Formats: sequence, C-alpha cells, structure tokens
Amino acid sequence: MEQKGGRGQQLGLSLFGLLLFLLSMPLFLQMGGGRWLLAEVLPGQVPHGSLSVQSLWSEEETTKESAAVAIWGVKDVEFEQKHEIHGDGEGLGITAEVLEKMKDFSYLKSNFYTVDARTTLLEGDINVDQALSMDFSIQPTTKEPKILIFHTHTNEDFVDSDMSKGLDEGICGVGEELKRILEEDYGIGVLHHTGVYDVVNGVGQRTGAYERSGPAVEEILKQYPSIEVCIDLHRDGVPDDVRLVTEVDGKTCAKMMFVNGICRLSKNGQPEPVSWLDNNYIKQNLAFSLQMQTLAGQNYPGLTRKIYLNPYRFILHYMPRSALIEVGAQTNTKQEAKNAMKPLAKILAEVLLNDTP
Repeated sequence: MEQKGGRGQQLGLSLFGLLLFLLSMPLFLQMGGGRWLLAEVLPGQVPHGSLSVQSLWSEEETTKESAAVAIWGVKDVEFEQKHEIHGDGEGLGITAEVLEKMKDFSYLKSNFYTVDARTTLLEGDINVDQALSMDFSIQPTTKEPKILIFHTHTNEDFVDSDMSKGLDEGICGVGEELKRILEEDYGIGVLHHTGVYDVVNGVGQRTGAYERSGPAVEEILKQYPSIEVCIDLHRDGVPDDVRLVTEVDGKTCAKMMFVNGICRLSKNGQPEPVSWLDNNYIKQNLAFSLQMQTLAGQNYPGLTRKIYLNPYRFILHYMPRSALIEVGAQTNTKQEAKNAMKPLAKILAEVLLNDTP
C-alpha cells in the first residue's frame, strides 16, 4: 500500500511539472525559445533576428505537418516527387517554338520545374519575357573576386571519395574545379570558401548548417564588396540504384539541378508567405536559374534536371545573382561531377558576360 501511494505521489508530481511547463511556454517563446525550437526543424530558415510569438504560432500547423520532409540536409533534396529522377533523362532543347511555348504558364511549370508538395508556383511569380531579358552581366576581372563559391554541406562526398584524404575528395574538389575553369577560361575572379558547417564538435550535423553558414557568407561579402555572384554548391542524395549521368563532348558528366527557395508554404490548401523569412531577390533568383536552365537546354540537352522549387530560402537572399546548384549525387564519381563543371562554367559565363541568354 505504501508503494502504491508513493507511485501516486510521483505521478502527481509529474503531472504538476508538465502543467508548469505548459503554463510557462508563452514566456519561454517570448524570451527567444521559439528560435531554438524551430532552428533544428527548418535548418537555415530562421532569420538572425528573433522570432515573434505570433509568427511561431501562425506556422505551427504547417511545421508539424511538414517536419518530416522539411529537414533539408538529411538527404539534401531527395524530395517527395521521386519519379522526377527516373525520367527519360533528356533535357529540353530550347528553340524559338519552345520559347513561345514557355509563355504559357502551364507549359513552363510542367516542363521546367519540379514544385515541392509543400509549396506552389504562381503564375505571377515568373514573367518569361522579363526573366529571360533580365541583365545579369558583370565586368570580368581576376584582380578581385566576382563570384563566391561555398558549400553549406562541405562534407558531401561521392561514391569513390576518400574523405580521410581531405575535403577535395568531395564537393569542395568540384568547387575548386569550377573556380579553375571560370578563372582560366573566362577571366572571372572566384573566391572559393571551404568553411565547414555540417560538422559540430567533430560530429557530422547537417541540420542547422544554413544557420551556421549564413553569418560566414555575410562576413565574406562585407570583406569583398566586389563579389556579385553567390553559388552554394552541393551534391544531391538519391536512392542507391539511381545514377544521374549524361554525356557532354564525349565525357560522362553528373547531371545538375538548380534550386530556388520561394519563401512560401501551403496552408490549408492556400499558398502563404513564410512570415519570418525575408528575400527581396526571389524574382531575380528565379530569373537567374531560368536563364541558366534555358541555356543548358539549348547547348547541353540532358545535363540538367528540372529546377526544384522549395518553400524556404537557404542562402539565396544575399544578392540577385544567387544560386544553389546540385551536382550529381552520392552515386556519381568525383570525375563525373568535375566533368560537369566545364559546361556549367560555360553556362554561367554566357549569363554573366552577356545581357541575355
């Protein structure tokens, strides 16, 4: 009997403790706890400023529903529409006829984009004439950096990578190859930043990597005001039986994918802006990737997958010429990924050194 009473007391104390926790939750959120709660659920999408209680609660339902798929970085963009990576593998060759078709929103959306199930692409998001005529040109020079290449997931590797030999065995080595080609062939100065943001206290931790890389990117842009282009270079995560390859000029290349974050979540079937995200360059970001995708279709059919639209932001809000680019996946070889850098450099150069694609 005494033991049962003791258990009853313990249960009562536990329930009392739970009640105190629930009653204190609003105060916890006001003191900044909301940012702590969301930081690991939506990595890279929590602004440096504090979140308001109202914004936290307004996103609560969507956050709960999408938490399982919202963690960008567990397998990068292995998104729900997995059939997209099993397609016929042929890119869209852009002709005058296709350019005219692109003005039809349904055609544009179905042929150029994979839209994450948690968001939507609206007809007003992209005006094809404006997007393809937007001027992204820069003045090339190697005296100062014009392009920043970095890797939020620095330790992403390939099927034959030996990361014990150093970061060059993975996506960083691919970034170094892109830097070399842009500088040697096109005279565009590149700063290749290899800071590590997917390891915490010696342990791999991709969740939260965007929060950790953001301040470093901001500091670099302050230090080098000459930079006009930001490229976050990744490799994707796909099922082990999928290989994203095509042939360009006799070389086997890893397929690539441009990624855009549009800061919009669907709630109760209706698209709503994510109130605690800010990106003044969404239209420019979309135009930048569309110009590159269009050029890829013209010159290298099959090289790129459809542009992937994600509901969040990543590191795309620092300037108009910002891009997140996935190069192959964990099933590709290092050389296949590096081979893709020559056509990617040419695509970038055509956009950046000319007014229109």
